Amino acid sequence: MSKSSSLWAAAENYGKHMNKDALLIAGKTYHSRLLVGTGKYKDFAETRAAIEASGAEIITVAIRRTNIGQNPGEPSLLEVLPPSQYTILPNTAGCYTADDAVRTLRLARELLDGHDLVKLEVLGDAKTLFPHMPETLKAAEILVRDGFKVMVYCADDPIQAKQLEEIGCVAVMPLASLIGSGMGILNPWNLRLIIDNAKVPVLVDAGVGTASDAAIAMELGCDGVLMNTAIAGAQNPVVMAGAMKKAVEAGREAFLAGRMPKKLYSATPSSPTAGLIS
Repeated sequence: MSKSSSLWAAAENYGKHMNKDALLIAGKTYHSRLLVGTGKYKDFAETRAAIEASGAEIITVAIRRTNIGQNPGEPSLLEVLPPSQYTILPNTAGCYTADDAVRTLRLARELLDGHDLVKLEVLGDAKTLFPHMPETLKAAEILVRDGFKVMVYCADDPIQAKQLEEIGCVAVMPLASLIGSGMGILNPWNLRLIIDNAKVPVLVDAGVGTASDAAIAMELGCDGVLMNTAIAGAQNPVVMAGAMKKAVEAGREAFLAGRMPKKLYSATPSSPTAGLIS
């Protein structure tokens, strides 16, 4: 086989490998590992344009803040982002107790004709939006028992993340830093502990500020990244959505490729030194 043929074969195998690298959540496969929210855009037209640019297949909807049919006569987000094209992920943003979160997701299931894939978040306070873990664990138990497939926003605590998995959550979603902060990944070590111990997908949720943050999350081994403010709060949300799409893809490929080892004080030339012209 010629060198050019070998290169073509390698490229073809690469393409096949990446096509098989799908995200599996609750028995369903997705080609995009970027999940995006639908809040904070200036209007539905910008929301739609940013979602399309992101390539996301799963989009989160805050049931307490967005109309998906609970307010008849008002514009519905589902007219712009129909469930026939996207997996709608109702979330409990704005809930501070397990009871409120459970009630909200039961309403979402009714509005979405029995849809059972949901995102649970129970917040501790309005200032930091840090997850209230005792209430989160309580709500997760109730929702799983009720037949929901729960993706759960949580603290970057490896023990509590494992507890949520053992309860039956289909994905755990530790924060990288506070919701809407854009501070990026503040504790990569905890994320690695969660990733290494998990048997369900681990997705970074909250704190991503720019494309490099998303790439780092994926390079650590996260199965995906969920974001909203990082896109909606950018000066050009549509362009940022495209950047996030590329960052997640690049980070995933870098993780699969396996980076070179770091070597302190041990430089190695990129080009071979043998046969140098003297």
